[in-house]
Amino acid sequence: MSLLEQRIKALLKESQTILAISYVIAIGIGMLFTYQKYSEFGVNIFDYASVFDFLIAPFADFRILFFTVASLVATYLLFIFDSFYQNKFPKSYSKANFGLEKKTGYRYLRYFFIIVLFLLYLFLSARNYGRISKNRVLAQTDIQITFADNQTKTGKMIGKTKEVLFLANENSVDVIPITALVKEIRVKE
Repeated sequence: MSLLEQRIKALLKESQTILAISYVIAIGIGMLFTYQKYSEFGVNIFDYASVFDFLIAPFADFRILFFTVASLVATYLLFIFDSFYQNKFPKSYSKANFGLEKKTGYRYLRYFFIIVLFLLYLFLSARNYGRISKNRVLAQTDIQITFADNQTKTGKMIGKTKEVLFLANENSVDVIPITALVKEIRVKE
């Protein structure tokens, strides 16, 4: 059995673990991006969303799903490139890393820096996603919601959870329960 066949077999054995870890990471990324989107409007989404809303967060917006997959692949490729560079060009790699790879604990330090860079990348990207989402929401045309008593509410739809709808107005955000006797909760921006 060739080395490639052995690696494929080992990967298939670990596929459930890899998929589960990837899904948990995707949920975390989805939560971060969703939080940033709503925080641009002064809303703490954790006060209004249920666990189910976050379980589907990575799949609710194609941009979040694309970013999640791209981030995981980019991190993996960065790690592979670093290993390749270290193995194929050891002298150049040593100069680029100031000889740190010869020190004890470098392996852990390497993993630590890759994780820190990944997290920094995520937070900066989530902030940009929030700003872009806010601009997209503000560029939308207004929608009008009619309540059971024929009262209407107009605004730009930020999004919704299972239980509430978020409408942006000129200087406030309306949090409107979808299936409750409470008519409206107003959040100041």
